[in-house]
Amino acid sequence: MNRLKKLVRKIIFRLRSDFTTEQLVEMGLCVGKNFKRMHGTILDPSHCWLISIGDNVTMAPRVHILAHDASTCHHLGYARIGRVDIGDNVFIGADTVVLPGVSIGNNSVVGANSTVTKDIPANVVAAGNPAMVICTVDEYVARNKARMEKGYVYGEDYTLRGNITDEMKHQQRNDLKNGCGFVI
Repeated sequence: MNRLKKLVRKIIFRLRSDFTTEQLVEMGLCVGKNFKRMHGTILDPSHCWLISIGDNVTMAPRVHILAHDASTCHHLGYARIGRVDIGDNVFIGADTVVLPGVSIGNNSVVGANSTVTKDIPANVVAAGNPAMVICTVDEYVARNKARMEKGYVYGEDYTLRGNITDEMKHQQRNDLKNGCGFVI
């Protein structure tokens, strides 16, 4: 049954002109343990062997990791290529683009909708276009812990996987009318 599931998944990905992580690894992509690749994430299939992803990395929806840049083709006749190295324990937010020749250090967070054009050091939070360091991960965690103490914190029962009820959705909408909360 597992082989059938993999085959169906592979066919669906091909119909969408995409590749599974397993296919990209077969083509040369280097991926560590516990890699989470959410829907719509593109790992440059034309140069995937230039991409290295560490352990415990999460890429939110629609992240693009590019190891080539074809913008030079018209003028030079060549595409620019470069390695992309992503360290361990990295989170990359939704709609982020990582360009060729960039490394992202261990234990770093890249905010949603960022464009990573230069190296991001270890243990920092970076965001923007172009992405710039905002603070350290320790500062980011401390700020959010303080927010958790003053705000709303919800368990798994307040998620789709926890079968949230309509009443709970209504309560959560009301609770969060003036800001953000946290959910497991």
